[in-house]
Parts: sequence; structure tokens; C-alpha cells
Amino acid sequence: MNSFVSGPVLVTGASGHLGRRVLDHLLETLKVPAGGIIATTRKPAALADLAALGVTVRQADFERPDTLAAAFAGARRLLLISTDALDRPGVRLAQHENAIAAAVKAGVEHVVYTSMPRPEGSPIPFAPDHLGTEQALAASPFGWTVLRNCWYFENIFLSLHHTLAIGKWYTSAGDGRIAHIARDDTARAAAAALVAETRAQNGIYTLTGAEAFTTAEIARLVGETAGRSIEVVQVSDEALVQGMVAGGLPEGVARLFTAFDTNTRMGRVAAITDDFRALTGVEPQRYGAWLAANRAAIAGA
Repeated sequence: MNSFVSGPVLVTGASGHLGRRVLDHLLETLKVPAGGIIATTRKPAALADLAALGVTVRQADFERPDTLAAAFAGARRLLLISTDALDRPGVRLAQHENAIAAAVKAGVEHVVYTSMPRPEGSPIPFAPDHLGTEQALAASPFGWTVLRNCWYFENIFLSLHHTLAIGKWYTSAGDGRIAHIARDDTARAAAAALVAETRAQNGIYTLTGAEAFTTAEIARLVGETAGRSIEVVQVSDEALVQGMVAGGLPEGVARLFTAFDTNTRMGRVAAITDDFRALTGVEPQRYGAWLAANRAAIAGA
């Protein structure tokens, strides 16, 4: 994909980790003029530096549908970054449906959406929100591209401090593998999908890394990077839930985290695709290279 759209492109959730990196790739990697970019966020002040460059920054709140039509006005293509309402099943879908309805009213021609791998029949509680959003896009009058992002390398930081402190990694993932990918790579792919002038049919891309690792392999690589030994302890799903609850997590959050391991054990995030290269023309970052680049943060977790 090397033919770019004319007319403004819009990124929602633009002050978040993923949204900000998408903007960086639009400006730096793809050389999109700042004046051709609209960034929406609940916190416009967080993007003051980009506004100074000429990016149009607008406030938008998916839980306040009245803010959205004006926020999306003038955009030709829109990147709908899934919201962070992970622990409230159904809320995320309602937010996304608000955004899709506003995009229709604003005359948006194409929407790119960040989903998850294989949301159909997934044990992960928020999977129906992703699937419902995909279905809402398919029923919409505009074109659409779905990016099913595999889990980020960066997710390791969610539990790394505790893991390194006790030297143990409790999991129910068994020998299931994860073809995870760097967040920055998914941002690069999203930027490419947003600006590429596609005249083909609507499509789904599953973005993965070039390798798939078991939890034991990940623990070994992370431990080597941190200079620590990590013992992987396989437990049942329920034992994992109860262990996290005993450690202070609310039961709902513990069950959400455990569902990721269940999903992995079922082989639902093991497949490796070539979709990232198809969108970007480059290879995804290797896990070992990412670990090396983030050695200080990992060792200091």
C-alpha cells in the first residue's frame, strides 16, 4: 500500500500510548502533513506539542455522544482506537457504537478499528465488545479495516515487578504460545492502514510478531534480560484466580487476567501472520531485539 489519501485523517484516543505512536508514525514515518491530521482526545492539553506543529486537536468523549459529530467533522478516514473500558463488559461496545454513529453523521468514508485476535468464542470477557464493534462496522455505510492486534510485548510490565520480586511466574497457560508484537509496530500498521488509498474490499488483518513463545520461553528470555531467575509455576485457572485475589486484586480483575492465560492455553493467540508486513512493507520487531532495547526498564521493574 503506497498510494496515500487526500483529505484529513483522524485518530481517536490520540493521547494514549497507542494513539500517540500512531501520530508519530503519520508525521515521521509516512510524512503526512500536520495540517492533514485530526487528533481527538479527552485531554487536548496533552497534545499541545502536536497542536503547535499544526495538527488539529479536538476534544471528544465516547461516553458523551454529543461531542463526537463536531469532533469528527471533516475527516475522510478515521482510526477508531478501542477504548480502555476493559473491566466493564458492554460499556466499550456502547462507546464504539457512539463513535461509529458519529462517523456516519460526519460523512467519514472509511474507519480503521483496533480489535483483538479471534474475538469469536473467546473466553476473554471483553471479546464480545470487539466482535460487536466489528459487526457494527460491517453494517455501516462506510468502508472499514479491522486490525486484530495480538498482545503487546509491553504487557509484560503489568506484572513484571511482582514476578521479579518473588522469582516465580504463576500461569495457567500451559504450553500455549503467544505471537505477540510490539505496540509501536501495531501503531505503524494502523498509520499505514489509515492513509493507504484502498479500493479493494473491506478487510481484517491479524497483526502478530514473527515468533510465538510459550510462557516458559518468555520467562527465560525476560529473566536473562533482567539478570534474574524466574521459575514458571503451572496452576489451574481457578487456583490462579484465587492466588491473585489473595494478593489483593478484585476477583473480577483476577478472572480477566486469568482469561488471558486460558485463551493462550487454547491456542488462540499462537498463529503467526504476514499481515503486518503486508500493511507496512517491513518486518515486525523481534522479541529479543525489543528486550535488549528495553533492558534498563526490565531490569529496574
